[in-house]
Amino acid sequence: MSNPTSFWKSGHKPSLFSAFMYFDISFMIWVLIGPLSVVIIGDYDMTPVQKANLVALPVLGGSILRLVFGFLTDYIGPKRTGQLGMLLTMIPLVWGWKFVGSLSDLHIVALMLGVAGASFAAALPLASRWYPPQYQGLAMGIAGAGNSGTVFSTLFANRIAQHFGSWEVVFGLALIPISIAFIVFTIFAKDSPNQPAPKKLSQYAKVLKQRDTWLFCIMYSVTFGGFVGLSNYLTIFFNTQYGLSAVKAADFTTLCVIAGSFFRPFGGYLSDKLGGIKVLMILYTGAAVMLTTISSLPPLYLVIGLLFVGMMCLGAGNGSVFQLVPQRFGDEIGLVTGIVGAAGGLGGYALPLILGNLYQSTGSYTPGFLILGGIALLSVIMLAIAQLDWKKTWIGEGGKARSV
Repeated sequence: MSNPTSFWKSGHKPSLFSAFMYFDISFMIWVLIGPLSVVIIGDYDMTPVQKANLVALPVLGGSILRLVFGFLTDYIGPKRTGQLGMLLTMIPLVWGWKFVGSLSDLHIVALMLGVAGASFAAALPLASRWYPPQYQGLAMGIAGAGNSGTVFSTLFANRIAQHFGSWEVVFGLALIPISIAFIVFTIFAKDSPNQPAPKKLSQYAKVLKQRDTWLFCIMYSVTFGGFVGLSNYLTIFFNTQYGLSAVKAADFTTLCVIAGSFFRPFGGYLSDKLGGIKVLMILYTGAAVMLTTISSLPPLYLVIGLLFVGMMCLGAGNGSVFQLVPQRFGDEIGLVTGIVGAAGGLGGYALPLILGNLYQSTGSYTPGFLILGGIALLSVIMLAIAQLDWKKTWIGEGGKARSV
């Protein structure tokens, strides 16, 4: 059972909070186009599918680059990888601020923002490697709570764009927090002395051949993919389905995002206490019920409550998945974090496309949310089957890892 006092004494607090800050600001930038999309369509007229594709592109870029960042984390360390990531993140911000002249340019900027999303693969290992197995859920939950950066985007991006009469200026102003984060990270972050030795490519291939790698990929594509996909798409959903203005649609998105962001550490903490498998099955079930009920497209006040609880389940589920991953793949955590994180990003890329394409073809969001609810339900069944084997191999009593 986790003891908060012992937890704070067991690792390196400056690195933990540097990882959180890096992830938080990067996540804010990664999802910037989601809330801004409703403003951007004032300059570029788009179909429902084109809107969905625009907000999905940063997630696709992040998915691809997380694999690269996971590799770099194991070879040059999470601190250097994080520093490189923040410097590269400045490129699409400058481009979006000064040089976008067409929808094609905007697509390139959106894809390049994936660099910010790849921060996951450096920030989480930076924190994880400082803490022993019994505190992995809480450590990963605190660092991973950086996905709360989404709140800053949904709450302020459209207001800033409205104030200045330009959505481009939002990209320019975002250079300020990422520069501050770079300085703080450079001063305070420190690589753990428990860095695993870099491995050969053949060893990485061996990880990819293991069934558990792919099971975690599926699990995280549902929890994180659901969270980041909805974070990017809900502003469009509220604007299209309920006729809300850009600012009001983003405000309601913020309420839902807060639930997913701030319950991630809680999911890790509960998993430390009760076992990740048990907690994750409950959370998948909750998400399935909420998403399926949303498919009936109830009144706005009710759908906000359902999305709040649903995002809470998905956010806490992120913490639960990454309470389990370091226990199963301690020595390969950098690469596995990148692989599983990439899968999560692919889930987030697919979600807007599912909702956008089905809305364009049917004129309703009902089929899309029904499919999302069904995916969450299938995840419960998959996990129930997988844990039967895990308990024979690496999961002991209470969901804690044991020697195998």
